[in-house]
Amino acid sequence: MTYAEALTYLLSLQQFGFKPGLESTRRLASLVGNPHETLRFIHVAGTNGKGSVCAMLDAIHRTAGRRVGLYTSPHLIRFNERIRVDGTPIPDEALARLTAQIRAAVESASPKLEPTFFEFTTVLALLWFAESKVDLVAWETGLGGRYDATNIVTPLASIVTQIGLDHMAVLGPTIGAIAAEKAGIFKPDVPALTSATDPDALAILEFKARETGCPFIPVGPLAVEQFRYDLPLLGEHQRTNAALAAAAIRVLRFLLPVSDEQMARGFASVRWPGRLQVLQRGKQTLLLDGAHNRDGIASLRAALERHFPNRAPVLVLGMLADKEWSDMARALAPLASRILTTRVSSARTISPDDLKAACLASGVTRPIRVTQSVAEALRGCSADPFVVVTGSLYLIGEALEVLGEGAGTVSERHLNEWSPPTSAQPKVPSG
Repeated sequence: MTYAEALTYLLSLQQFGFKPGLESTRRLASLVGNPHETLRFIHVAGTNGKGSVCAMLDAIHRTAGRRVGLYTSPHLIRFNERIRVDGTPIPDEALARLTAQIRAAVESASPKLEPTFFEFTTVLALLWFAESKVDLVAWETGLGGRYDATNIVTPLASIVTQIGLDHMAVLGPTIGAIAAEKAGIFKPDVPALTSATDPDALAILEFKARETGCPFIPVGPLAVEQFRYDLPLLGEHQRTNAALAAAAIRVLRFLLPVSDEQMARGFASVRWPGRLQVLQRGKQTLLLDGAHNRDGIASLRAALERHFPNRAPVLVLGMLADKEWSDMARALAPLASRILTTRVSSARTISPDDLKAACLASGVTRPIRVTQSVAEALRGCSADPFVVVTGSLYLIGEALEVLGEGAGTVSERHLNEWSPPTSAQPKVPSG
């Protein structure tokens, strides 16, 4: 199997969409030797910040001399970004070889096995991490927690970041219901840490921890206030994520020693593209942020006020239809000097005309231009000194390509697509 053939096969798995439950992932992992049983994990769930926390854990433990696997999603440009060892994406050859190996296991399975894209790629990541003999895996959930494919592992620690309203069609309509799904990653006697501050979320998480029989460690505002390490990531919310990562490091020091000096160097080295990422193009400053829900938009607003005071940016805005796009557009529009709405390269995109209407509903009188692609939008503001691109991580990936950050690569952003539940695909239970 070639790399291109592997990607074609992975794309074909998307027809199975999203299916709640762990049986398929467990069966698939068993067919290839249960690679997760040889690995150690820190499992991270949450609405916002889980990828950032994983990136921080990865950087710190690598600074401490460990070989670290990092599993995150979605990718910005290439699929390989999701599966990294010591910061290096899985090589094309290895991805093709492991895809062929797992595909053979699927085709020989009896009874028939039809894994989803995410189930398949989760097992692929496990195989690569086991083959690479990593010391630790920073392991991010895809969606939810309880029925997420990543939840077949028993970690050293379970982490839940901030919880907000996102993916409500799958996880439930309230903060409490979503928190219950995230708490599904808790395991008996495994420390459970959270930076959640919403009272309903915190109450549910604490209840689920008691029910599961695991130590519960809230990391609240005081821990954030006392966080003293230099952090290159912008935004006060990243300090919250960092305080949570630091707490997890300290809880596991008896198993995974990390000195204060190593923690400082790890935090200083962390990189997480597409999240309040600053690019300088001559005299132009671009800020790219994959804010895609209410809390993400609130963090972006706060970061603009803190790091770019008294600067009204040109706003390039593209969003997905299954998000709360109207509320988010209305929240962002007043910050801009002018706005360019655009399409996200996804079947789930909201039309730029609808985004324009939502911006106008906020009462703004700024000029708003409708464009049909990120490339067109970026051309339309190429002479402006300060530009913010936001609304979806998919949009950010496309913008990075247009800006040449993925030069020499073939775009694989279409592999980020997934199918939300239909009438034939029941929602994840909320109880």
